[in-house]
Amino acid sequence: MVKQIVHKLFSLSLALLVLISTVSLTVEKHYCGNRLIDVSIFTEGQKCGMEASEMEQEVITKKKCCKDIVEIVEGQDELQIKDFNDIETHLQWFVTSFIYSYEALYTSLPKQIIPHKDYSPPNLVYDIQLLDDVFLI
Repeated sequence: MVKQIVHKLFSLSLALLVLISTVSLTVEKHYCGNRLIDVSIFTEGQKCGMEASEMEQEVITKKKCCKDIVEIVEGQDELQIKDFNDIETHLQWFVTSFIYSYEALYTSLPKQIIPHKDYSPPNLVYDIQLLDDVFLI
């Protein structure tokens, strides 16, 4: 039962790792002067509302006060699929022996039968060593 749960969690984590490594993102930032106004990931960022006055100011100063910065985070395009036979022979032996020995750690031993488990010794009526005055020195 535990082995199946661990297997499913491991498979899910590997699938998420492949998904995250292949996703591409576009991060768009809108600055008004030196202040960050909006950051958006998948959509176009909100403007600060100064586009109309910016056109008038651009005619006078020839410099815009607002700027948009677009950062593209590209994911991996090509995935390499390796087969067990592509690995060198000595590494194949190592991986096989490692898996075999690791799996042997968690196999349980057969239950041992103890024939005299419920046997209780007889009650001692007399302490014979004390009666015979025999002491170990």
